[in-house]
Amino acid sequence: MSAEQHVTAHSGYAYGVIGANIHVFGDGSPVYLLQNWRRAPAADPEWLRELPSRMLNARFEVVPFTGRDAELAELRAWRDRGPRLAVRWLHAPGGQGKTRLAARFADATQDEGWRVAAATHGPGSVQPPPGSQDLTTEGRDGVLLVVDYADRWPLTHLTWLFGNALLHRPGVRARVLLLARTADAWPAVRASLANLQAGTSSMVLEDLPDGPGMYRAARDAFAVRYGVTAAPEPPPPYGLTLALHMAALVSVDARAHGRRPPADLAGLTVYLLDREHLHWGTLFARGDGPYATPPEAMNRAVFAAALTGAVDRSTGTAVVAGLGTGGATEGPGSSPAPGLSPDRLLDDHAFCYPAAEPQHGTVLEPLYPDRLAEDFLALTLPGHGADYPATAWAPEVTARLLGPHAGRAVTFLAAAAQRWPHLGPRHLYPLLTADPGLALAAGGAALSTLAALDDIPVPLLSAVGERFPVHRHVDLDAGIAAVTHRIVTELLALDDGPAARATGYHRLSIRLSHAGRLDEALEAARLALAAQEELPEDVPALATALARLGNCLALTGRPEEAVTVTGESAALFGRLAEAEPTARWDAMHAGLLNDLAIWLSLLGRHQEALAVGERSVADWRRIVAAEPVHEEHLAGALHGLGNYLSSLGRWAEAADVTGEAMRIRTRLAERDPSAHEPDLAKSLVNQANHLAAQGRRAEALELSRQAVTVLRSLARANAAAHEPDLALALTSLGADLAEAGRVAEAVDATAEAVAIGRRLASGNLAAHSPGLGQSVSNLAFFLLDAGRPAEALAAAEEAVSLRERLYAERPDQHRADLAQSLSNLGMCLDPAGRRAEGLAATRRAVELYRAAHAGNPAAYAFDLARVLNNLGRFLALAGRWEEAFVSVTEAIALAERSAAANPPAYGALLEHLRQTRDGCLRMLGR
Repeated sequence: MSAEQHVTAHSGYAYGVIGANIHVFGDGSPVYLLQNWRRAPAADPEWLRELPSRMLNARFEVVPFTGRDAELAELRAWRDRGPRLAVRWLHAPGGQGKTRLAARFADATQDEGWRVAAATHGPGSVQPPPGSQDLTTEGRDGVLLVVDYADRWPLTHLTWLFGNALLHRPGVRARVLLLARTADAWPAVRASLANLQAGTSSMVLEDLPDGPGMYRAARDAFAVRYGVTAAPEPPPPYGLTLALHMAALVSVDARAHGRRPPADLAGLTVYLLDREHLHWGTLFARGDGPYATPPEAMNRAVFAAALTGAVDRSTGTAVVAGLGTGGATEGPGSSPAPGLSPDRLLDDHAFCYPAAEPQHGTVLEPLYPDRLAEDFLALTLPGHGADYPATAWAPEVTARLLGPHAGRAVTFLAAAAQRWPHLGPRHLYPLLTADPGLALAAGGAALSTLAALDDIPVPLLSAVGERFPVHRHVDLDAGIAAVTHRIVTELLALDDGPAARATGYHRLSIRLSHAGRLDEALEAARLALAAQEELPEDVPALATALARLGNCLALTGRPEEAVTVTGESAALFGRLAEAEPTARWDAMHAGLLNDLAIWLSLLGRHQEALAVGERSVADWRRIVAAEPVHEEHLAGALHGLGNYLSSLGRWAEAADVTGEAMRIRTRLAERDPSAHEPDLAKSLVNQANHLAAQGRRAEALELSRQAVTVLRSLARANAAAHEPDLALALTSLGADLAEAGRVAEAVDATAEAVAIGRRLASGNLAAHSPGLGQSVSNLAFFLLDAGRPAEALAAAEEAVSLRERLYAERPDQHRADLAQSLSNLGMCLDPAGRRAEGLAATRRAVELYRAAHAGNPAAYAFDLARVLNNLGRFLALAGRWEEAFVSVTEAIALAERSAAANPPAYGALLEHLRQTRDGCLRMLGR
């Protein structure tokens, strides 16, 4: 079946995709573009020879793929094995060969029947091509998405990309290959993928094991393009792939023109840049065609393009209009010479450097490869000793373009500063000192690159650090962590006393945690606490260090230790609040009690969690009475208290306190939706569950619907942050729909929750298996009710498998969950003709519920009575009427004792139990 889409526009561009999503900003501009993979275009050898640097552009694949067979085999194995969706971060310094390896892999994957696409980051420069892209996957073995410069994408934009429908077709294998220079951003990206069904892995591209072989292959390929015989000189001692290619290219070009090639890497760069200048001069000197730009004007345009990258034409016009391109003697602010308009300069620049994607309508295509553009910036700016003419106008042009184009300009200048020692102290660092905010405007990748510079002044980094947001910023967190790590390292090298270590490691722990580097954050928190304990007693500082460590322990899956440490911190703040009653100590104490209650609940210690949660609510009530600004914290504590009450089967009380939290959060969300809607949605879900447990299904269904509506909107904006809550809301909605007799809708809602839950658990099994287990278990029950027994059985077996693992790790916490799934499995085994196995599963469910009921009677009386009824049914079907009667009679007694606490919930169960008992009595003749 063919897919067809008609895309039209009354003005501008219209862009569409078939089989994928389009993400756009409010003004309609794309966050990114998806396009089908295209092989390297054939290039005219004569055109390539005009500018030798063109032969280094990976897009033209002049040099055959060589020397990466092991890496290519590893990528093939990653593609063909593992979970349905997998994401790999492939990183190496610029010029190591990432793009060529990815292209070879993409070509081969496309040949083997996969849909292969490329994602291009869009804001500010890329315009969508007209028409549409057919990205359907029908008849394909899978889909591969290649993302270059992934470390320069804001994390929120990558998150949108990861949620694209292209990657989430049921049963279609999907792979995402992310290319980057460093691994700094990977922990945060990987953490965001915990909310998707994605296996995650990273791969560093090392130096080529056969450098001489790579050099010879490149030299011979270039010689063919020049039509000359390659000189048999020995290969240079470079490990970087691009450096070997540059040496081979210069060797061949020099031989073709009767020149002597330079002997060092800097000389290779100068040689290639000299050829650029020669080309500009030759074109201008001809004077017989449309090309009219003097070499000096083109030099400025190429310099500007290296700073800005490809931009839309209106932006490009503004850039070149301010360059002063009338002649070499004019300053950068002077007007263009008569007859050389910005449009003429842009067109001539495009003649030399055509856009990689002409249909996008961009101008100022920069020099390629990136490393050559970086070196061109460094050599054009004064202060180096190389045999290359620096210019007087370059510093002012840099200062003018750095602000509006900080994302690329700071990144490229910082990368060049790693190789050219004059660039940082004379140019980049003074500009950032004058405006440290430019470093933040440049983005997380630029911050990481700056942090890696050996000679960057610590005071400059500190000035940048002073502008960091107090709380987390998902698009900057990785870079902030890198800068903070560098600052702390440098400062501790000057003063490693306990006070400096305590302060520095505490700051570092917070930033590492925000960046997803959780194990490092935990280690920093331990070091901060150890340093604090060396100092004279400072109760607030010690309590704060303990609180940070407790948070890190919880985030790294150590709730038992988190309880101990957080309890110590809460006790210290409690003593401070008693000795010196202030809003600060009271708030710290109340907040830590809330954290402690959460950790206790995670361990299944619900009675203790309830007691601590009640203290936290009481404290927050007192604080809010004096300072209403803390109302959101009271809502959070009430929300938690509702959870602890429901865990103990006290549904009506849970609904009361959660209802209060919901009302507070509704008021807050009306004032500031973006800040408070996520919390409101959580309260809606919880309140729906509390009402459903009391048999108030209509009210529960309405709240579940509201929660799903809110969370769908939030997840569209930030899937990483809100999909876990959306999965919970969908699970709740499914249960409420099933109770309303709308089984088909219940299946649909719960199946969506399962799909999300699988994505979540694939990246972080420990964190998301409980939610997935609940969704899959419910789905099994609803599928059985919908007359789909085979699918129901598969889901029930999956749920039991998930929960068996959880139960093995923490029996007290997951005993009842496993019992529920075993009960569902028993019912699904019966239609499959496996009644004996169904009976065994149900018996085990009864045993587990008995143990859970013994520790928490109010919470598990209903479930135990229900599963005893199931056991009675199995025994009756086996003709074991006496045993069936005993089981059902026990269930009736249990339900009758408990019904007074929750009559609506028990009414229907008791009616069913009594019918089953009467049937047993009839069969027994009694």
